Amino acid sequence: QVQLVESGGGLVQPGGSLRLSCEGFRVSFSLYSLSWYRQTPGKDRELVAYIGTISGSTSYADAVKGRFTIYRDNVKNAVYLQMNSLKPEDTAVYYCKAALVRIHYWGQGAQVTVSS
Repeated sequence: QVQLVESGGGLVQPGGSLRLSCEGFRVSFSLYSLSWYRQTPGKDRELVAYIGTISGSTSYADAVKGRFTIYRDNVKNAVYLQMNSLKPEDTAVYYCKAALVRIHYWGQGAQVTVSS
């Protein structure tokens, strides 16, 4: 059974940093595009950052450009989201996703709370 396991969430003050990790089990991340999404109560899940497979091209939501960085380590079968200059509006549950054509796998979610 494929599993994506996230870690690194928590409580941080505004302006602080966190790094989320997502490790894949029984799935080879090197074949998949990888993404981070986030969701707050009552809202749809939104795409935060994306990284492609071969070229490793990245894209970001406008709200996080210049503050968040997505990167992958195919040897460790993991994807990361470095979040800097965090704001209260970044508070959400963050999910990683691995996608290959119509095959999508999701992590269980990691809570990130930005508050003083």
